[in-house]
This record gives sequence, C-alpha cells and structure tokens, in this order.
Amino acid sequence: MEQWFANWFNSPYYHLLYANRNEEEAAAFINKLIQYLHPPAGARMLDVACGKGRYSIQLADHGFDVTGIDLSEASIDLALPYQRENLHFYRHDMRQLFWINFFDYAFNFFTSFGYFRTQHENDSAMRTISRSLKPGGTFVLDYLNVNYAESHTIKESEKEINGVHFNISKWNDESYFYKKIEIIDKLKNQQPVFTEKVSKFKLSDFNEMISYHGMQIKEIFGNYNLGEYDIKNSPRLIILAQKVR
Repeated sequence: MEQWFANWFNSPYYHLLYANRNEEEAAAFINKLIQYLHPPAGARMLDVACGKGRYSIQLADHGFDVTGIDLSEASIDLALPYQRENLHFYRHDMRQLFWINFFDYAFNFFTSFGYFRTQHENDSAMRTISRSLKPGGTFVLDYLNVNYAESHTIKESEKEINGVHFNISKWNDESYFYKKIEIIDKLKNQQPVFTEKVSKFKLSDFNEMISYHGMQIKEIFGNYNLGEYDIKNSPRLIILAQKVR
C-alpha cells in the first residue's frame, strides 16, 4: 500500500495549495548558508527531496553543481524545465542509495524527512544521505522544532484557490504531527482527502540517526537567519553535520 506522501506530493492539489511558498525566504536562507559554509566554486551538492526544485535552483544560481532528487514524478516534471549544465533533477526514492561518495554537500530542506512508517525506512534515508557524501562532506538538515510547532499549531484554516476549496485541520499526538486536507473541487466534482503525517523527531533522535550513519553534528541553528537554537522558542531545528567515516 502506498504511503500518504506518495499520493499527496504527486497530486495536482498539493501543487495548487503550496504554489506560493515564500521564494524570498528560500533565497535568503540559501544566501545565509553559503556565507556560513563557504563552499568552493563548483562544489557538488545533493538536494534530497527537492520537490519542484526551489532550493536547488537557488544553489545552482550561485554556480554550484546541483542534483535534486524526489519521489514525486509531478514535482520532478515541474523542476525539469529549469535543468541546465550545473543543475539536474531525477525521480528517486531517498530510501534507496543514490550516487556513492560523490557529493561535497547534501541538503534536506523544509521538513522533508520523518514521513516514513518505520525507523528502518528513516535509517535507510539517512544512509542514502551519508553514503552520497564524500568523506568530510557536509549535511544540512532543516526540520521543524517540535516544541515550537506544538505551541504554534493553527488547528483549523480554510483556503480558496482557483475555485478549489481547502479545509485544513491540524493536530498532534505523542509521536506525530498531522495535517488533514479536505478538498472540494466543484468544477471536477471531486472531494479528495489527504492527511500529512510527520514524525516528532527531536535533536536527540537526529543525533542518534546521524551518528549511526557515520556523521557528526557540528552546529545547530534555530531559524533561517542561522540564529541560536532554543528548544522552546526556535521555529526551526537546523543541523549541520560532517561525514566522519
């Protein structure tokens, strides 16, 4: 049975709902990262779960050699027109190994982890990231901060986009955050329902996974300005790790 993300991320309604994500915020974050990391010219970079490529495109615009991978065929189809000499996209499942010891940097942006049913699958995804890096390579993980997300959940909201109505409900339990998206598309006479489910991974959980797969955490930040991480008040958990074995 397909997991929720395989259907939802490939749905036209997903791309309609999230069409206007903040490109300026993404560009500012990439600029901050580059200023901090100082990657050498032409560095090879892997964007894991790249979606339609908004971060990959930003990295490539800085002259780096960027490869984006994503499970969603629809997302990759939207990314492919942006391909050029230093930017390539592939449909690929992050739980399966990709290119080994090839990249200088690997990125996983905007809470694009924690979707899987089992810890084995999470470990498989982290193994892919670690194995893709050269020894000494850098991994950057951008995840939600659990404590902040718990206290800032907007439980109910509605959106109308191009005649399609979205009812959005959010809640959480001990282990997961949930987002239920109920859709009313009168033009197509469709009322599909999707439910996102994201693991409540904290710093200790990531430290265990990252360490197990031969990487070591070097820095932790709490927002897209790379400010200090505060366990209660930071909106993000941004981890910089290095492959040590």
